[in-house]
Amino acid sequence: MIDVIDPATGEVAGRVPEGTAADVDRAVAAATAAFPGWAATSPAERAAVVGRVAEGLSKRTEEIATTITGEMGAPITLSRWAQAAFPVKVAESFAGLAEDFAWTEEIGGSLVVREPIGVVGAITPWNFPLQQAVSKVAPALVAGDTVVLKPSEIAPLTAGILAEVAAEAGLPPGVFNVVYGTGAVTGEAISAHPGIDMVSFTGSTRAGRMIAAAAAKTVKRVTLELGGKSANVILDDADLAQAVALGMGNAFVNGGQVCGAWPRMLVPASLHDEIVRMAVAAAEEYTVGDPTDEATRVGPMSSEAHRQRVDGYIRRGVADGATLVYGGPGRPDGLPSGAYVRPTIFANVDPESVIAQEEIFGPVLTIIPYAGDDHAVRIANGTMYGLTGAVFGGRERALGVARRLRTGQVDVNGAQWNPLAPFGGYKQSGNGREFGRQGLEEYLETKSIQR
Repeated sequence: MIDVIDPATGEVAGRVPEGTAADVDRAVAAATAAFPGWAATSPAERAAVVGRVAEGLSKRTEEIATTITGEMGAPITLSRWAQAAFPVKVAESFAGLAEDFAWTEEIGGSLVVREPIGVVGAITPWNFPLQQAVSKVAPALVAGDTVVLKPSEIAPLTAGILAEVAAEAGLPPGVFNVVYGTGAVTGEAISAHPGIDMVSFTGSTRAGRMIAAAAAKTVKRVTLELGGKSANVILDDADLAQAVALGMGNAFVNGGQVCGAWPRMLVPASLHDEIVRMAVAAAEEYTVGDPTDEATRVGPMSSEAHRQRVDGYIRRGVADGATLVYGGPGRPDGLPSGAYVRPTIFANVDPESVIAQEEIFGPVLTIIPYAGDDHAVRIANGTMYGLTGAVFGGRERALGVARRLRTGQVDVNGAQWNPLAPFGGYKQSGNGREFGRQGLEEYLETKSIQR
């Protein structure tokens, strides 16, 4: 068995089986046997099941929120409005796509048919455990695929809730299967399995490279949503109060443990000191503490090992000479135990430094001065990542800068999340897209019938 550890207390929050390659074999066999029947089910019926999954998850919001807070430390308020609520919106969005989706298309004398790809292996991370699972399972089910899901061993508990809800929604046996275990064992087995037709993975770039290499042996389709080091570009005509407030929120949300976070704040050199003062003042509002307390805005890191990793980056920033203006290494005052770090801001950061280039995955903001829009774009594009980003400024100018960013998603002046818009990365932030029509298409094969 695998113990699931509450990072706030160090106590066991739950246990799941430690799966093996043989367990993956059994899950793939079940998914293979169920595929013909599920693929033959009409898209409308498949969408109806996914719609009922959304309803079932909605009814268990508090249980889901409490479970996620206990297994990976997200503050309970965040767990309610994001960790538990976003999966419902994602499932609803995919259920709603089926009716108008172009399952068949006439192109000249050819009939182009979009068909289920087969058995999908889904490997998901710990930071948004249920959302990431639903973001893969929902489109796969609407497409007519069957699924083998391996959740992160750090935060696996809501995968069981999802399986219960799916069964109650009327999903036939074998269509959705959960295999627990470690990445080195069950994750590797899924990636290389000849009976799996597609792997969809969300996690670190390092792990994504290994999964792609293992999957290449059977030439299966692979979609990867990987790391990020996204830039929040604040132009000199921006509403600074809005840009800093939203920028801080997107740097520290979920303890900074978000692939699409904005850990780099790019600011005009002439406004650097003013924006630093504003950022420090905003950071004071991010209370660190017990994630079950509704006043807490930053909980523990997901594990003690991850706490040490984030703290190591903070120490590296200090050692490399970045200007520490808030937080710093070590545990927060009054929290001698638990996987807590101090939310930290570095100013006047060298864009080529380690803390500005590598994904820290914690509440660490680097403020980087620039000279002119062209310079800002070069800095923003100057990492190996390209997942998300933001631009604040006059609308047309900000849109112009957004178009120049080599990244898969850019928010302009605080635009709201849209579950129907595609999400995914450029460069080493991955390939493929999630959400919306493009996210559904990832789980389909295209056949041309010449007539």
